Amino acid sequence: MDQRHLRHRKLANTLQSLLLLVTMSILLSFLAWLLGGPVMAGSVLVMVIVGYFINPLASPQILLRFYKAKLILPAEAPALHVAVQTLSDRAGLNFVPRLYLLSTPVMNAFTVGGQPQSSIALSQGLLNRLSPTEPVAVLAHEISHIQHNDLKVMSLADLTSRFTRFLSWTGQFLLILNLPFLLFGPNPVNWLAIAVLILAPTFSALIQLALSRNREFDADLGAAKLLGNPLPLAEALEKMDRLQGSVWERLFLPHRSTPEPSILRTHPTNAERIKRLRSLDIPRRPDIGG
Repeated sequence: MDQRHLRHRKLANTLQSLLLLVTMSILLSFLAWLLGGPVMAGSVLVMVIVGYFINPLASPQILLRFYKAKLILPAEAPALHVAVQTLSDRAGLNFVPRLYLLSTPVMNAFTVGGQPQSSIALSQGLLNRLSPTEPVAVLAHEISHIQHNDLKVMSLADLTSRFTRFLSWTGQFLLILNLPFLLFGPNPVNWLAIAVLILAPTFSALIQLALSRNREFDADLGAAKLLGNPLPLAEALEKMDRLQGSVWERLFLPHRSTPEPSILRTHPTNAERIKRLRSLDIPRRPDIGG
């Protein structure tokens, strides 16, 4: 895939994310308008925007304490700290995310907090099972999320979805209370409004899932650019797919990896991600040691 196609894919990912957010906002506004008119629709959107800026992402320590994550000091993992510093510089960040260790054999990594309070958590299982250089590719993926403010984007989507569910439940409760008047009153029942009340949370959730999948693909593309090579992340994903799960899970849960319909997955399958990564043609950059 040449640079022109890479730019087009990046633009397409950004436009898709914007379109999905706008669609969620329109759905929420329409639901609020049905319940309380234009004033309520505007008020709800303002509340979502305010919630976006005061979201507890500003304090990621709460989540890290919940997972009992331990801060990784530079002396404990100098190669990882060099890698995260180099990747942060390449991403144009004016800060370096802090690294935390999760004491779990499950191979996992995630990012918490918005810029500039971001932290990246890596599990002990991931560090133990991957080669010394492969966690660098995982770090690149997480730093790509930070670079593009994906956590803030998904936070906005989550708030919008929560408001949609709340308004839907409120509307359905009022509908049940007024059902006799609707059925036997002089005015015809507005079945479109009722359908929106019932189906809005489902539509909002599906849009949120699609947005999450889109941001994962975009983070993979960003990681490949930061590394100057898409193969390390593809190889790390392949190994995680192969090694994830204990021997007991493989014996007693042989179908645990059977994929549910893609529209219901918050993340694309590793097979999808690997296929896309291997199709990329990225300008080479100096390797980052593990």
